Amino acid sequence: MVKIFADIRTWFSNVEQHATEGVNKILIGNKCDWEEKRAVSMEEGQALADELDIPFLEVSAKTNVNVEKAFYSLAADIKKRIIDTQQQNQPTQNNIPLTNEQSNNQPWKNCC
Repeated sequence: MVKIFADIRTWFSNVEQHATEGVNKILIGNKCDWEEKRAVSMEEGQALADELDIPFLEVSAKTNVNVEKAFYSLAADIKKRIIDTQQQNQPTQNNIPLTNEQSNNQPWKNCC
C-alpha cells in the first residue's frame, strides 16, 4: 500500500506541476467488487483523497458500480470550473441609468 500511495502522490505532484492551473482531478479506486484482492481499503482511499483535497470514488468496471457517477461527477466539476472562470473573466459593466427621474441636469435626459 505504501508503494501505491507513493505512486499516487507522484502522479498528483506531476499533475500539479505540469497541468493547467485548476485542472480537475479525481481519485478512483478500481475493482471495488474484488474484496479478497483489495490493496487499499475505502477508508484509506478516502483519507488520501482528503489529504490531496480531491474527490474519491470506488468503482467497478466489471459490475458497473459508480462508473457513470465518476464520469459525470468529473464532467460536472469541469463544467462548473469553466463557467466560474468565464464569469470571473467578464468585464464589469457600468450601469448608467438613462431614465428621466435619475438624469436631472444631464444633457441626455430627453434622449430616451
